[in-house]
Amino acid sequence: MQLNQCAGDEAARVDAELNAVYHKLLAASSKDADAVAKIKAMQRAWVAYRDAYLEAMYPAQNKQMEYGSIYPMDAALLTAKLARQQINALKDLQNGDN
Repeated sequence: MQLNQCAGDEAARVDAELNAVYHKLLAASSKDADAVAKIKAMQRAWVAYRDAYLEAMYPAQNKQMEYGSIYPMDAALLTAKLARQQINALKDLQNGDN
């Protein structure tokens, strides 16, 4: 149970960082309404991708029964991993990196 809590805390921490980077990018782009709209669309698409990826990795209806007590930890760590990737993508966008 403590491992699940720790993984959940990590996912929450990385999600907070992702939100901060996202809002910083939006603020930096605020003078260009078209850019802001595209950034928001990209982020919505990423959320859909993240959710679909998690479902593809863990497709069972009853996840707890199918994957066991380790499922919450695995799902939280995967969510954190995907969020870290998105943080890097948002930072690249902010820096104009290709």
